[in-house]
Amino acid sequence: MTDSTQKPDPEDELAGTEQPFVAHLMELRDRLIKSIVAVGIVAVALAIYPGPGHLYDLLAAPLIAHLPHGATLIATSVISPFMVPLKILLMAAFMIALPVVLYQVWAFVAPGLYSHERRMVLPLVVSSTLLFFAGVAFCYFLVFGRVFAFIQSFAPKSITAAPDIEAYLSFVLTMFLAFGLAFEVPIAVVVLARLGVVSVEQLKHFRGYFIVLAFVVAAIVTPPDVVSQLSLAIPMCLLYEVGIWAARAFIKNTSAPADEAETAGS
Repeated sequence: MTDSTQKPDPEDELAGTEQPFVAHLMELRDRLIKSIVAVGIVAVALAIYPGPGHLYDLLAAPLIAHLPHGATLIATSVISPFMVPLKILLMAAFMIALPVVLYQVWAFVAPGLYSHERRMVLPLVVSSTLLFFAGVAFCYFLVFGRVFAFIQSFAPKSITAAPDIEAYLSFVLTMFLAFGLAFEVPIAVVVLARLGVVSVEQLKHFRGYFIVLAFVVAAIVTPPDVVSQLSLAIPMCLLYEVGIWAARAFIKNTSAPADEAETAGS
């Protein structure tokens, strides 16, 4: 009579670590609560200092600096002076608390990953976060000033610019998202190469097509001016090259044990 009990594979490092489905749900709940609490604590701190109004002033500073003397932003809705700074407060709180949120996500999924998968996921999470922040900072400190100066240089003297605060917030969020995602190009390249969708040599061959794609994307997601389009397309092309270099190093250092054995035997 054969024993029907299945024994765990002694070489499987995750054997015996399974948990009931309810336990996973409870842990997910706890991680979500911790993430929300982290965002809430940062939001309260920002509400106390510097305050929602000052946060909006910081966000509007690049535009205010290039408006005609005495011109200001306007609110066309009754509740806009309250809602817009509040939205900015919550956005800033989430971005500041993002490392804590990502850590909770990592702590939830890490126990179910093999060691070689942890070597792959953790660097991607950290680097993608840093690259997104770098894209937002690049947009705010380097792009906004040049874009607003270029746009105002075309404004007729008979027109007094008075942008609406909700329209400005929508424009800023769109630009932040565009540049933040554009700076994720190396991550996308690394993931595609690591999953075997494309090889490093194919990525090199696709370089010319990607340059065209970068300028097409920049023309779609940015305002119709040369400055903002070049400011997005050129970093995307440079980051694509960084992604090719990173993909080669990443594949070498995150191979599974079976892949490493095959590589050594070949």
